[in-house]
Amino acid sequence: MSQSLPADSVPKDSVPEDSVPKGSVTGVGKYAVGNNGDYFAVGRKCRHLRADLAGGSIDPDGCLVCPWHGAKYDVVTGRMVRGPQGIFARIPGLGATFKALTRVLPLQRGTVEKRGADLHIE
Repeated sequence: MSQSLPADSVPKDSVPEDSVPKGSVTGVGKYAVGNNGDYFAVGRKCRHLRADLAGGSIDPDGCLVCPWHGAKYDVVTGRMVRGPQGIFARIPGLGATFKALTRVLPLQRGTVEKRGADLHIE
């Protein structure tokens, strides 16, 4: 009989270390969990159009990049450090507005603990 993990846990091998390829961030409950050298957990919804950040990627700076429009988040502070890209980057003030929003309402951050072969997120 296999034992199931609590809803806020995930096998450590499902979150590869230095998860730089696209799609290497995993959804665990309300968190997007990844590893940019350190394990992190942040709220799953982008502040721009509420995209699921669990489908995002980690850039060379260690930031989480939204899969829809390329907004970039600092996973330590939860703040947006680059606004939405593509056509949205052409709208004057849009990126600055969202960056200001995340100074007040950053992405929620969770604590990731290694427990044996699993990661537990609180």
